[in-house]
Amino acid sequence: MKTCKANASGFTLIELMVTLAIAAILMMVAVPSFTTFQRNAQLTSLSNTLLSSINAARGEAMKRGRYAMVVPADNANWSSGWIVFVDMDRSQNYNAAKDAILLTQEAPPSYLTITPTDGGSTAETPPYIMFDASGYAKTKAGAAGLNTLEISRNDVSGTDQLAQTRRLKIAFTGRVLICTPQSTSDANCAQTGL
Repeated sequence: MKTCKANASGFTLIELMVTLAIAAILMMVAVPSFTTFQRNAQLTSLSNTLLSSINAARGEAMKRGRYAMVVPADNANWSSGWIVFVDMDRSQNYNAAKDAILLTQEAPPSYLTITPTDGGSTAETPPYIMFDASGYAKTKAGAAGLNTLEISRNDVSGTDQLAQTRRLKIAFTGRVLICTPQSTSDANCAQTGL
């Protein structure tokens, strides 16, 4: 009588356990990296949205030959969202009935905050960013305006706090850029040359 050996197919219990152990180790490494990636993406998205809103105001000011402004939606806190408009009545204040609204932005999630970090027009009462017909940043008094807004996460602490912070800087010339501060004392993002 001839015996046939059946070809065994499949995995042994040891092979499955080794595979699961390797998968668990990879997940422990990947999850913190994914969380950091997700947080950075949310912060970058909000920063770029604010940057494009400010650039839209500047572009419309030059196109229409009038002041264009960005103001907080609640007229007090940048974290409430913002309104971009052309100052059609030349009042240097938002008037929904008279001004041409370019766009409105809803408030960001509560874990993201936007705060002014200097004494510029972004910190005045009410706060604003204004561009003249030449695209220069101006104050309501007519002086050149230099402003900085800090966009940060309030759900992180320690060394992550600095990495999860962006500064949006508006130069006198109207040039706007976003930078990541290198230290807590790096108020001007010196590496950017603005």
